[in-house]
Amino acid sequence: MPSNIVLVTGVAGELGGKLLARLGNNPDFERVIGVDTVPPDKAVLQRMGHAEFVRADIRNPLIAKVISTARVDTVVHASCTAHPAGPGRRTAIKEVNVIGTMRLLAACQRSPLVQKLVVKSTAAVYGAGARSQAVFTEDSELIPTSTSGYAKDAVEMEGYVRGLVRRRPDITTTLFRFANIIGPETDTVLARYFALPVVPTVFGYDARIQLLHSSDALSVLERATVTDKPGVFNVGAEGVLTLSQAIRRAGRVELPMPRSVVPSVGKVLRGARVVDFSADQVRLLNFGRVVDIAKLKQEFGYTPRWTTREAFDDYIVGRGLRPVLDGSKLAGLAGRVLVAAATGQSR
Repeated sequence: MPSNIVLVTGVAGELGGKLLARLGNNPDFERVIGVDTVPPDKAVLQRMGHAEFVRADIRNPLIAKVISTARVDTVVHASCTAHPAGPGRRTAIKEVNVIGTMRLLAACQRSPLVQKLVVKSTAAVYGAGARSQAVFTEDSELIPTSTSGYAKDAVEMEGYVRGLVRRRPDITTTLFRFANIIGPETDTVLARYFALPVVPTVFGYDARIQLLHSSDALSVLERATVTDKPGVFNVGAEGVLTLSQAIRRAGRVELPMPRSVVPSVGKVLRGARVVDFSADQVRLLNFGRVVDIAKLKQEFGYTPRWTTREAFDDYIVGRGLRPVLDGSKLAGLAGRVLVAAATGQSR
């Protein structure tokens, strides 16, 4: 039987907000509470049924009072951010990912009523590099690509989750490592990257990219909330696209650049508030990352409805992306501008 009182974090985000609306229209739940520092999207507020929004910051110890006062028995932690779209919020995101998770799990540990925890993590915890496995399983070593990026936050967050499991083995805990999520309404670094008219790539590399449709991400979170499916699960779509294939499907123009220039180009794009190119993202676009989803299908009982190719095509249609005209001229101009800007910035 589903639990009665659910708390969902990160409801101002697309995934958390849609989950709040789904659960708020499920009559099996006595109460559904969404928390975030800002309200969910207006569309979510209009269709969230009997769910309610509480303005609360999970970085504040008062989150424990919200959980205990409401007598919450299920917590869905959906606020962790691994692939932010725009720059300028690194410190705040890190605080939510790390300090927020620590405060939230401490509150769960202290409340005897909490019986279930569902956590949204990221496949970025496996890293991406020349020596990485071709396909990562849930038992693969966690090696974030940098010492200060969002993937490192996720590794730290997962450490807190494992600590809670040791201290409160009675709590049914489900942790999902999502591949890069994409969809018509999803605003992430990859969604913005593939929408650029001219897409910078690393000369000599053609990474394998595995995606996950936002509707499949939502479905697994919902299923874990309404049923008991403990464990750690990779979540990604079937199949892969190479980076060059994805760029062509989106009708964009590929601009291969020397590897030494790419970090500086990333800084230019980030400085222009276009795309937040972190070190994690640059390495992903160099080397790619693919996860095995056999455990998701066999133990969790879910097979993603969308393949990587179908998810990407739905993103293209939903965003209304049209093929770029005069691609060769545009690529030449953009290349000169980006290299000039990057060279000037690196001095």
